[in-house]
Amino acid sequence: MGPIQKLGDFMIFGTDGIRGEICKSPNSNEEALNLLTQERKLCSRFMKLIGLALGRVSGVGSKVIVGWDDRPSNPELVDALTNGLQERGCDIIHAGLCATPALQNALLETDSDFGCMITASHNPVSDSGIKVFDSNGYKTYPDFENEICDIILEMINQNENNHNPKSDQRPSPVKFFDANSAHQNLLNKRFREFVKLFAYPKPADILIDCSKGAAYQWLSTFLGKIGIRAKEVSKNAKALNHNCGAGELKPTDRWTWEEAEEDSHILINSLKRTAPGIIIAAALDGDGDRCLLIESTSNGCRVVDGDEMASHILRSASGEWHLAASIESDLSLKSSLDKLSCNVSFTETAVGDRWLTNALKDKTAQVMGIEDSGHLVLSAPTANGARTLVGDGVASLLAVLCAISCEERSATLPKGFKKRIAIAPSIRSRWTGKNDLADKVEEIANYGISGIHRSSIEGEPNLMLLESPGISIGVRNSGTQAKTNISLRVAPGKNKSIAERVVDKISVLLKSELLD
Repeated sequence: MGPIQKLGDFMIFGTDGIRGEICKSPNSNEEALNLLTQERKLCSRFMKLIGLALGRVSGVGSKVIVGWDDRPSNPELVDALTNGLQERGCDIIHAGLCATPALQNALLETDSDFGCMITASHNPVSDSGIKVFDSNGYKTYPDFENEICDIILEMINQNENNHNPKSDQRPSPVKFFDANSAHQNLLNKRFREFVKLFAYPKPADILIDCSKGAAYQWLSTFLGKIGIRAKEVSKNAKALNHNCGAGELKPTDRWTWEEAEEDSHILINSLKRTAPGIIIAAALDGDGDRCLLIESTSNGCRVVDGDEMASHILRSASGEWHLAASIESDLSLKSSLDKLSCNVSFTETAVGDRWLTNALKDKTAQVMGIEDSGHLVLSAPTANGARTLVGDGVASLLAVLCAISCEERSATLPKGFKKRIAIAPSIRSRWTGKNDLADKVEEIANYGISGIHRSSIEGEPNLMLLESPGISIGVRNSGTQAKTNISLRVAPGKNKSIAERVVDKISVLLKSELLD
């Protein structure tokens, strides 16, 4: 095979870093690239390439901090990444087993040039990956990721470091920073800020599911100190993310009590019948950067998603706020903000918390970024007295508990309608958002819904957004898995049945064209 000229259809970075199913390293760097881009399989050989590429960008003597979650493959990946960075002359700090927001905080506390979190978030424990943060604690953007990709392709074409990974030695000794302890100290500071913004949380009993991530050993004790009696249930899980955590839940999930008793999800199966309208549980994902709540209903329980969590916070807020919401969030958050006591401006963004951060980082008002999956980006203090923006599942839970304890709150915002269809496994190269297939999708929408116009948004190169007043249909490739998503949003008061029929027709077309 001749030299690789460009990435083309190769896909290294997704919506949130790099993720793949862990596999044995092949005999060449080119094979390692093909495994990731063609089969979504990640190996230690490729992780070393990432370290070499990142090290070339950061330069000799730069400081890089590395943290990881509890996946069996991660020790080998951490060693490979550390080896690559050290070969470029970087000074490495290990942050230990921690949550992603803990790694971000550790980066700022150690004044590092880059931070690397070895995780695949809510993906199965058989997967892993990497999220990269810059010196300001923000996740990297496509321009930087393309530069890393170009360097990796250059190394592959030049056969640089194309040797058997078994010849690698263990990394040289590195410095250590206890990111987990520092994270808990930061959360204490953030809790005091939330109390000042809203109210001290009322005593409550709640089940906690940390997806057997870093917080499962300490979060229930942490909450107990502020009057929240909490029991952690994911300690009984077989492994990280196995039948537990936010990654196993969908924003629209609901159960009768009978269904909950039979559910395989550890948290849902552990719930006890109680009076309606009470927050009874919270689920984090594997790397701890997002959270979903569970509320009791008249005959069971349901998920309180990121959109509704944000609504709880804004209903108790005062002053000037700026809200950023992804293209998959409830349209009511865009159309009903005038019903709140606080003054809220609004930005719509691409999917991914880095785009929420990008929309908020220059705002002077109080800020919040939301995705219905449970990502809430909020302002946080740093060790040097400055502020940063971070998605943190525990902090999101604390903010909501404080917000719902306020005596005076704005009226409940009306809810819109959301429906999501995943086509998987899809051949993603057949959907670009701009090709003939996209034109056919637009024709279907135009035939069923009047006033449709087609648009795109920064950060979503393959997204096609079809909008009319109060209705939004989005089609995009997943950035982390081999699937293509269709998202329908309908504003409160709009007739959803027509839009649903249109989306069902679009689904039939795309399944016939994209299914692998």
